[in-house]
Amino acid sequence: MVRMTGLSGNEIYCLSLKGYTPGELVVGNSVFSMGFLGGLSAIGSSFVGGEVAEVTSIIHEGRQNALDRMVGEAEGHGGEGITGVSSELTTFHGRSEFLSVASVVHVADRKSSSLGFSTSANGQDLYCQLDAGFRPLRFVFGNVAFSIGVGSGIVGALKTMGRGEIKEYSDIFNKTRHLALHRIASDAHRAGANSVIGIETRAMNWQGLHEMLMLGTASEHPRLPAAKSPHDVVTSDLTNEEMWNLIHLGYMPVKLVLGTAVYSLGIVGGLKAWFRSITRGEIPELTSLIYEAREHAIGMIRDEAAALNADSVVGIKTHIHEHNNLLEFMAIGTAVKKMPELTTLSEQLPPQAIIRDKDTWVSKVALHIPGH
Repeated sequence: MVRMTGLSGNEIYCLSLKGYTPGELVVGNSVFSMGFLGGLSAIGSSFVGGEVAEVTSIIHEGRQNALDRMVGEAEGHGGEGITGVSSELTTFHGRSEFLSVASVVHVADRKSSSLGFSTSANGQDLYCQLDAGFRPLRFVFGNVAFSIGVGSGIVGALKTMGRGEIKEYSDIFNKTRHLALHRIASDAHRAGANSVIGIETRAMNWQGLHEMLMLGTASEHPRLPAAKSPHDVVTSDLTNEEMWNLIHLGYMPVKLVLGTAVYSLGIVGGLKAWFRSITRGEIPELTSLIYEAREHAIGMIRDEAAALNADSVVGIKTHIHEHNNLLEFMAIGTAVKKMPELTTLSEQLPPQAIIRDKDTWVSKVALHIPGH
């Protein structure tokens, strides 16, 4: 039979260096309806703000169903593992489809009786993980569906008349983001891992609510102690190439750190900024507010890293999200610590591990359906 794989040429090359050959593309999906009762429950839960547990459960179940079906298909191919595992969510006609796609890999084309591992890393990233000493165990994720809440909104709305941080909103966003991190660490702990690496964080809207989603690979590294609890699991959102470089220099990830601050410009500041925006030039009210908010978010992750006795926080990224008349400032990075005699298996990465594949399908033609 013709082998069908989602692996690119660069991925296949990198995996061959670690003894793997490409296998079949595998897919799993699940189509869900939230249901009338679920909708009423979510409406009630959303009043107070924070997590909407019923919706979190529905989304988690849908993602897990799709993942389990994909894994079952991979096991039917006798694969050693699956790489590039995805977890997507699309909505159509009031229904939501959860979709997982990955590519099977084999060892010397032998058939395995059970799947050895699953990872969110593609073939290039998996090379970096293996060469940095991490053994992938299982694709893991943590999610939280949440709302700002009507109750918190009433308190927050009064405070938006003034300029500065709205702590009620900051607390909700910080709690939900750290809850997603705790859940992915818990999933990894159940898999017997001592680390979750290559974490990708997504913030999405879903049916009037927000979902915070973290995806990554539960792994085991021989230089890290066994995790006695989810709190002991090392977490990192460094790209796998970044992580390889840092481990080559002797730095081990400690924890993904994040901080969120929600700010309001205030009615008076908003009017001033609006009038100034009519003319050309700087808007000092916005400049100072955004600077203050971003520094506050960065300060939060600095404090979190200091509590972990980390040496540095690397790969820091800042994001701004607009929520009506509020601005959310988020800082995220990975705390690292120097570890004696820590290094990678190879002296350098092969070029194929860092080359980004180019798109060869470019479409600018709109689909025209006769009669529409």
